[in-house]
Amino acid sequence: MTLAIVAEYAPLETNPDGVVLVGKTRVTLDTVVTVFKQGTTAEEIVHRYPSLGLADVYATIAFYLKHKQEVEAYLQQRQQQAQEIRQMNESRFNPQSLRNRLQTRQAEQ
Repeated sequence: MTLAIVAEYAPLETNPDGVVLVGKTRVTLDTVVTVFKQGTTAEEIVHRYPSLGLADVYATIAFYLKHKQEVEAYLQQRQQQAQEIRQMNESRFNPQSLRNRLQTRQAEQ
């Protein structure tokens, strides 16, 4: 018997918003890489995110390890985007202002 060795691609897809997802799930590359860097095993990742398959998690980790510099740049870009969105939302909906209004209403009751 001969073992057929076929190269397989990482189970990663980019959605229309530019977010990289693992397999056919809504779990992001960011999520898998972050918990992996925290020391979580592939099996524990699958336990936390049951929509993921174990082989997909291992393939995603392998992709990260082989393309660490590019993935880290992508993660940095995503963090910067998240910070910009957070700042934009806070400027539009000032949480301190909202808190003050709620406290005023509570005091009036």
